[in-house]
Amino acid sequence: MASETVEESRQVRSRGEGPESRCGSPEGNRQPGGDGFFGDTYRVGLWAFLGTLTMLFMGFTSAYVFRKASVDWQPLSPPGLLWANTVALVLSSLTLQAARRRVKGWAFREANVWLIATGLLGGLFVVGQLLAWRGLQGQGIYLASNPHSSFFYILTGLHGIHLLGGLVWFAVVARRVYRMAHVPGEDGLALFATYWHFLGVLWVYLFLLLFVI
Repeated sequence: MASETVEESRQVRSRGEGPESRCGSPEGNRQPGGDGFFGDTYRVGLWAFLGTLTMLFMGFTSAYVFRKASVDWQPLSPPGLLWANTVALVLSSLTLQAARRRVKGWAFREANVWLIATGLLGGLFVVGQLLAWRGLQGQGIYLASNPHSSFFYILTGLHGIHLLGGLVWFAVVARRVYRMAHVPGEDGLALFATYWHFLGVLWVYLFLLLFVI
């Protein structure tokens, strides 16, 4: 009788149905977006999307380099506002990292302050990009004016669309932080931070490609 009981206990543990697997183990406590199965699924999906996005911009890079060698290429001078926009986006990554550290430390009030700064800087970047476009159009430089202007509007426009999507995602995660919808030590901003930092690096690359290299 005792041997049967021991054997049943072993079978339950092997199937992962014991109380330790349900609530006491790390797998039982992990939330979507964390380090468990769902976190891995979302993370893989995000990296797949970022890989696709990278290939898209690499394709544009190849076309840009090829087109730049043509005789009708007329280089543009970078609008001065783009430098300020770049600084704003880089700073938003720094404030986001500050918010992540405070969320993991269970300091939600401080995290909210840094998240507000992140959102304001991200919004400032978008507004700045629109103003830079408007400034070029005021000079009579449009999408079809010359090859360089075409690439500028297309590349910055694509980046801006993905950044606007990032701001929507930001609103969702910021609301979770405000409602303290995390467990102590959980990095609920991890996936969003990966996406946001990617957009920051992508913008620096585009700026260098269009006006420096």
